[in-house]
Amino acid sequence: MFAALNTVEPPIVEREMAVMESDKPWQKDRLPGIDERIRDRLGRLSKRLGPSEWLDGAFSAGDLMMIEVLLRLAGALLDEFPNLCFYVARGQARPAFRRAFAAQREVFERKNSAKE
Repeated sequence: MFAALNTVEPPIVEREMAVMESDKPWQKDRLPGIDERIRDRLGRLSKRLGPSEWLDGAFSAGDLMMIEVLLRLAGALLDEFPNLCFYVARGQARPAFRRAFAAQREVFERKNSAKE
């Protein structure tokens, strides 16, 4: 599971950086290559998940982490993989995910309010 996360997340983060640098002349040429790497990783992940609800049987911390990473692609490439979209939606609906997300948001908001 964690090896999959380690291969899925890096190109997604790279894409986020490239999108933020939309003013750079190389961005238009770079983005298609990044997107292809992401599609490759998502294709493998989609195949691994198949019709299962979770990646390793029961819902786990690994699913929490993977769903958090995949959320970064909402409205973008993730839509090309319906089973991954359903996986993310199932995960977001779980109380454990909502608690973890709320705790993470609280830390973020605390840090931001301390900067002001």
